[in-house]
Amino acid sequence: MTASVAQSRRLGMIGSLVGLLALIAAVLPHWIVPVLDPPPPIDQVVVDTGHRIKDRLLARKQGIEYQAPQRETSIGDRLRGGSSLAAISFGLLAIALSVFALIFREEKLLAAVSGALGVGAIAVEISIVLIGALIVIAIIYAVMDHIDLF
Repeated sequence: MTASVAQSRRLGMIGSLVGLLALIAAVLPHWIVPVLDPPPPIDQVVVDTGHRIKDRLLARKQGIEYQAPQRETSIGDRLRGGSSLAAISFGLLAIALSVFALIFREEKLLAAVSGALGVGAIAVEISIVLIGALIVIAIIYAVMDHIDLF
């Protein structure tokens, strides 16, 4: 008779839980932050931008350096920054725990789940930044096309 040795699951389980936390930290703030800290109305943003442009042009005409007013960071900005940092940190920790689980010959399924959750959380964070960059590029292209620079 051969005795079967139960494989350890500790690092794989911890890594899976950390990976799940990373995925939650990556996805959830994009739904929660607009509820807690709604963006200002578009007309207020347009008026504030117009005043800043006017002040900058007046400063340039007078030959003085424009000093932008200090903007206080909102709770939404701080929450977005903190959740992004937490998502990437937890994602990297989940990947590291996945690697350690494989090194210590733990169950491969839990190690794979841990690594996939960590990579998924980091991918969500990067994709949101890339989508924002693509939107900015599209807006710049549309404006430049409208004024016939392209």
